[in-house]
Order: sequence, then C-alpha cells, then structure tokens
Amino acid sequence: MASKAFTTLVTSVRACTLCSDTLENGVRPVLQVHPDARVLIAGQAPGSKVHASGIPFDDASGNRLREWMKIDYDTFYDEKHIAILPMGFCYPGKGRSGDLPPVPLCAQTWRNKLLKLLPNIELTLVIGQYAMAWHLPFRDKTLTDTVRNWASYDNRVMPLPHPSPRNNIWLKKNEWFERDVLPELRARVANALQGSS
Repeated sequence: MASKAFTTLVTSVRACTLCSDTLENGVRPVLQVHPDARVLIAGQAPGSKVHASGIPFDDASGNRLREWMKIDYDTFYDEKHIAILPMGFCYPGKGRSGDLPPVPLCAQTWRNKLLKLLPNIELTLVIGQYAMAWHLPFRDKTLTDTVRNWASYDNRVMPLPHPSPRNNIWLKKNEWFERDVLPELRARVANALQGSS
C-alpha cells in the first residue's frame, strides 16, 4: 500500500511545471511507479509518441524492451511489478539527430526522492548513456563497453543499450548482446518478479 508521503510526492511530480519555459511541446511528466515494484526501468526521456499518449514505452522501443525482458504487456504495465522512471519525465523535443537529451533539472529535482520510496527494487535496468551516468558513475568509458561488461557490475543492476529502432545498426554490430546478455537479463527479470504481489 502506498504511503501518504509517496502519494504526495508522485502527485507533485505529475503536476511539475519546472521546465515549462524550456520545453517547446509543453510539460507532460510520464512515469510509472509504486512502492511494491520489484524491477526499475531507468530510461532516458519520453519520445513524441509517449508524450502524446502519456504511457511509458508506448512505442517500438517498448515492444522491443518487452521482448528483451520476455514479459507480457500486462506485467510490464503493472506498477506493482515494474517501475519506469526516465531521467527526464517530459519529452525534451527534437534535435538534429534524434530527440534532445533529458532536461537535467528533472533528475536533480525528483530522482533521489522517488528512489528512496522504492524499497523493494531488486533489479534496475539502466538504459542508455544518461541513465548510466546517474546509476553507474564508475562505468566503462563507452556505452558499448559498459553493456559488454555487464557481469562486472552489481547483479542488481543491468546496463542496456536503448531498445529504439535507431539502434538496429548497433545491435547488428554487437551480436554478443543477444547471445550473451539477453538470456541473463531474462533470468534476472524473472527472478526479481517472483516476489511480486
């Protein structure tokens, strides 16, 4: 059961307008969170489709991520199983070669407060370079090396590339990811979810 402190904090996050002057598409914080969650997905920031729907990973990236994790749609969107906290809760807008980075003020303001109220997380999936910078401060120099060396990190944390179709070339170049990392990812997810209510 969610505490009053948790409910108050999440209400404040969902009503946040701190970046309203800098986000050309407006604010719409998108997250999924509950104190009972066992798996935390630490992503980057919502894309335009997620900004429109208000549902995290409601796009091709989400389809691939669920396949990577080997979980179904209902489990993925059950907040008592899976928490989804991107580094920026609002769509940052388009840049020259894809979406802009998450607005740093978001994580600076909310991230530690939310993480403190998630006592049951057994596995954190750290997706992309911005999430890695926060959750894996002593990571390898490149995203590829960080993901390749997944076994050298705490077994409660799993670094992953972004599941976006934009990363198809990376996935083709790094066939070891599907061969070596995905079986371990699926085993860890299954193990973490065994204790979910």
